[in-house]
Amino acid sequence: MYFNPGNRDTGTKEYMEEEVTKIEDDDVEVVLENEEAINKKFSGANSLSKYAELGKIMVGMLKDVKNSVYPHVPWFTIATIVLALLYVLNPFDIIPDFIPGIGFIDDVSVLAIGVGWIETDLHKYLDWKIKEGKGL
Repeated sequence: MYFNPGNRDTGTKEYMEEEVTKIEDDDVEVVLENEEAINKKFSGANSLSKYAELGKIMVGMLKDVKNSVYPHVPWFTIATIVLALLYVLNPFDIIPDFIPGIGFIDDVSVLAIGVGWIETDLHKYLDWKIKEGKGL
């Protein structure tokens, strides 16, 4: 499944709650295969640039989970990361990214909601990285 914004009349949070249950293992692969494109989008001269480090942490967590280096992550957390990053990757989402000034509002909203849901797991992951001396 490649992320499809679907019903544009639904609120972002409600939409995410529905879509996160549809994430599958193949979607994790899509995110990992598109790491460079995700990093490029985060680092551009747009409103997502401040989320670059967060995106790197989320992709790093997915990699460590996939490689069984950091195995104790709930599927909901993995699915939320994948959903948020696939949404950011999709240029034709609720507000298309090519619309100047407002094209990234929905991307930031999806990231903020997703991070809010998994904040505790992200903190645990970062604590583990520091404790293991693996750096950020």
